[in-house]
Amino acid sequence: MTAEVAAPKVVRAAIAPALYELAYSPKQRAVFVASVGSQGEGTATPKIFRLNPDTLAVEAEIALDFPGLGVTLDDDNNRLYVGNAFDAAVTVIDTRTNHVVGVAKLAEKVNALGFDGKPTVRYPHNLRELLVDNTTGRLFAPGIWIDDSSLYVVNLKTLAVEKVMPGFGFGAAGVTMDPKLGKVYVANMQGQVFVVDAKTLELDRVMEVQADQLLNMVFDNKAGRILAIDQGGANVDGVRANLAKLDYKPRGTGNRVVVINPATGEVEKSIPTGTGPVNLVLDEERGRLYVTNRVSGTVTVYDRNDNDRELYSVAVPDFPNTPRLDPQTGAVYVSIKNGEQAGKGSNESVAKLTFE
Repeated sequence: MTAEVAAPKVVRAAIAPALYELAYSPKQRAVFVASVGSQGEGTATPKIFRLNPDTLAVEAEIALDFPGLGVTLDDDNNRLYVGNAFDAAVTVIDTRTNHVVGVAKLAEKVNALGFDGKPTVRYPHNLRELLVDNTTGRLFAPGIWIDDSSLYVVNLKTLAVEKVMPGFGFGAAGVTMDPKLGKVYVANMQGQVFVVDAKTLELDRVMEVQADQLLNMVFDNKAGRILAIDQGGANVDGVRANLAKLDYKPRGTGNRVVVINPATGEVEKSIPTGTGPVNLVLDEERGRLYVTNRVSGTVTVYDRNDNDRELYSVAVPDFPNTPRLDPQTGAVYVSIKNGEQAGKGSNESVAKLTFE
């Protein structure tokens, strides 16, 4: 801890079982968090919970037909998009009324090999991160699989799939965008970043990056650089090593954020994080970068205006997942998953971190 940095104020509330990603709406002054629910006796159904941004009290519950993990917000158009990760769908919610207004079905089930290598009937990909581009009126959704990820492109007006782009490699999970250039960047877990033209939907190029497990990404508009999690998980390395057709040599250390030149793919800087980084959010106005570290149980805070100096490491046990920013106040909301000691089906938490 740096001496001049005051400890943050932390407000925390247990919300519901199996929380995943969240979003903060400045327009609605609300936090939206996804819960996939629970199984067995006393089953909790999949929902989006709307929380008061000051107290984290539940203000509304929005039922989902399919469990949702990833969420992204289009605040200008009062829309919350929820990735139904294992059902190849995206649910659309009106944030003014807290009602579901549509579901985009991205794919149908196919006969294929499962994750265990055995024949099964499944959707071709799982979903994780979502990206909305209002300039083109499209939603970009990386479809994850172990040997051939794809990028799904959805028309925001019709909710129809415009294009499915295959060939995105092992575990394409992260997506971000340079709005000025109109370029969408998709990262995978074999050190590649794919550059897609948001208007033409053509693949510009594939950049080989000196990092192994590119997970979540953000685009730093001031610096014109991609900031990406390089996770460093042994389980991912193991799965990748077992793919017979993937001749891959490790190229990164993990447990860091890498600063990538979007024109060349060069890693210009490596920022050490806690253990098992998962997600990140950037406050461009204040020059702050926040990273959730799952294994360490911390949120690390960096000063982008001072050589990415670490300002603070905030303990938020057990497993912090998704950080999201209130751009007006600089507060950060974090979804937090339980550890093994918690009872099965017990409620997981959301925390609000306020920095003076």
